Order: sequence, then C-alpha cells, then structure tokens
Amino acid sequence: MSPVKGGKGSLKEYKKRRDFSKSPELEGKPKSTGKKRFVVHEHHATRLHWDLRLEIGGVLRSWAVPKGPPEEPGVKRLAVQTEDHPVDYIDFEGVIPEGNYGAGTVEIWDAGSMELVEEKKDKELKFTLGGKKLSGIYYLLKIKGGKIPGEKNWLFFKAKG
Repeated sequence: MSPVKGGKGSLKEYKKRRDFSKSPELEGKPKSTGKKRFVVHEHHATRLHWDLRLEIGGVLRSWAVPKGPPEEPGVKRLAVQTEDHPVDYIDFEGVIPEGNYGAGTVEIWDAGSMELVEEKKDKELKFTLGGKKLSGIYYLLKIKGGKIPGEKNWLFFKAKG
C-alpha cells in the first residue's frame, strides 16, 4: 500500500540523510508489526515543528507540521511530507547532535492507535486517531497550486462532528 507519492515502504531516503555512527536515531528496516499506530514528535530543530507519523505499509509515513497538529475541528494546518521513517522510530526520543540532519531534541507529543479509513492515491488520506491529545477522524489532503507551492504540501485537519 503506497498512499503518498515517493512512499514505497522504503527507507532509502531516510538512510541517505543520516550518519548512524553520529546520531542516536534508529537505522531500522521496513517491517509490518500488524499494529496500526501513530506518533507525533515535537521536534526542536532549527525551527520548532511537529512530525506526524502514521504506521502504513511497514514504515512510518511522515509529515512535518510547522504550527502543530490541529486538536479541534475547523483548524487547518500545513503538513509537509518528509521521508518515511522505520516503524521502530515510533518510540524514539532523544537529542540528534549538531551537524546531523534534523539536529535538535525530539520528544513524543502524542501517540496511540491509527486506523486508515480511506485513501485516494496521492490525493487524500482519511484516518482515525486514538491518542490522548489527538482523537477522532482526521484528513490529509494534497495541496496543488495555490499560495503554497510544492509537491510535498498537504492540508491536515480534524473532521467536524
């Protein structure tokens, strides 16, 4: 299953960007755990942002959310697709040293269950989250054109009702 362009259950891009001899991040490999989970990492890097990660297809599909995840319906956030991460990264917390890709502190902001409800290839994901802060039905919609150019931009929001 590959709901996002470039996401093929591969960690090639993830591994290419990191030096595992200098970073505490996990190297990992694609694997299916049979679980359906999500995590949101609060990432104090060059700029504070949150990383949404959904366990799909043996990897964590990932999006950087600059202004934080939407906790209430009606709040829409930009989510920039990033490289897939290994499933084991779901429990990662720590400090990525200066000079490494993503340098800064990574903490778990929220985590829990995730159920993929519907996907429209390369355009839309509808999923249910069951976390302490994020719970309910959420959407990721691909943004084409508009004021925010780029192939990796998505809109992240919580469904009403």
